[in-house]
Amino acid sequence: MQTMEFAVLEWIQANLRCGFLDAAMPAVSRLCDHGEIWVLLALVLLLIRRTRRQGAALACGLVLDLISCNMLLKPLFGRIRPFAVNPAVSLLVIPPLDASFPSGHTAASFAAVFALKFSGSPLWKPALALAAAIAFSRLYLYVHWPSDVLGGILLGGAAGWMGAKLAEAAGRGRCNRAKK
Repeated sequence: MQTMEFAVLEWIQANLRCGFLDAAMPAVSRLCDHGEIWVLLALVLLLIRRTRRQGAALACGLVLDLISCNMLLKPLFGRIRPFAVNPAVSLLVIPPLDASFPSGHTAASFAAVFALKFSGSPLWKPALALAAAIAFSRLYLYVHWPSDVLGGILLGGAAGWMGAKLAEAAGRGRCNRAKK
């Protein structure tokens, strides 16, 4: 499996590396270093009355992702990053110190996409484009294996879906209490 994953990473390095992407991919990746772009979006949505439920879904999805990805799975798997296995690659970013699986940038990004989608926000489409770019950046930057990114997509999808369901249930509960 690792041989196939190395082949993907090496293909990206050999065929896609260029000056433009060398400048763009670290910037794209930095948008989600700590989920900043998605946290900011959640705050904006929470401040606007008509999008408050969508903001709550996004916030819930991000919290679920943080707990499951960074507090549970990364320490549990403790997977080494590709640049540590192949130190010949020159990194364009400061080497991350935490474990590789799953990709936290990817998981947070797809948690946002799925939370937005399942809470009815039209913002899920531009969020998907940005999430895909962030996920690709992690491969381009040689800081994640392809299976880390795939795991991040799946984990983020589950966290985002669950975040939307939690926000929906909380909203129903609030409405029921208000009617009494």
